[in-house]
Amino acid sequence: MDPVAALTRLGGIASTREVIGLTTRKRLRRAVSTGRVVHVSRSRYALPSQDEAQAVAVAIDGHLRLLSAAAHWGWKVKWSAQWPHIQVAATPSETIDASLTVGALPRADLDGWATSRVRTVLDCAAELPFDEALSVADSALRSGEVTREELEAALTAAAPAAARRVVAHSTHLAANPFESVLRAILIEAGIAVVPQWATTINGVTYHPDLADPFNGIAIEADSFAHHGEKDAHDQDCLRYNALVTGGWIVLRFTWDQVMFKPAEVVATVRAALALPRAA
Repeated sequence: MDPVAALTRLGGIASTREVIGLTTRKRLRRAVSTGRVVHVSRSRYALPSQDEAQAVAVAIDGHLRLLSAAAHWGWKVKWSAQWPHIQVAATPSETIDASLTVGALPRADLDGWATSRVRTVLDCAAELPFDEALSVADSALRSGEVTREELEAALTAAAPAAARRVVAHSTHLAANPFESVLRAILIEAGIAVVPQWATTINGVTYHPDLADPFNGIAIEADSFAHHGEKDAHDQDCLRYNALVTGGWIVLRFTWDQVMFKPAEVVATVRAALALPRAA
């Protein structure tokens, strides 16, 4: 797989191990040498949009916001920003190829060249589609740099319902945007699921990515990046067989299905919910 496509699937920023799981070292080195991928630290790679966004922010004395700020903080997202998201105190005199939000922010809402971590999550929650916003919020919580309590405390009485909804459903348990988007699709369809539900079968505890424990349905975000190698694939098969023999209906969805065919995902889960249950 092309390294840019790999990073897109991995949330825009990823470790060397994650990227190599989807491409080759040779392709990755070539992508870095041509500027299509940025080596942001010793073991992390990112799409170049982040460097471009910060250059724009510096040039117009602005601050990164929304997806550009999320990338600045190293959080994985559903889709990387197509253009820089920048907050400026006043409209620049020159034309800027960026999405600008004009208005001064309180100093407490800024941190370096970006909106603060908490402000970034809440802005995304208020302004982005639910699945994209939930991916950012989950990633922020997973990083350990933001807590659910901080987000809830920052929600003012005037906070939009969309922001409250994202915060209410956010969790550090989602492993990546793939799982966050899958959960968001089901939440929006009115299907109640629990992330990383624990179920013990023959003395071994398993944690399906999502579960409806009342109806015995386990839902997996089936990522080749995590299951493509032989040992991982073997373990995946053992896990799948254990869940099935333990009485669970197991549904497995690919990244492409989740990202591009949400209606198909919802229809499949509803079909599973409609299956007759054993007495």
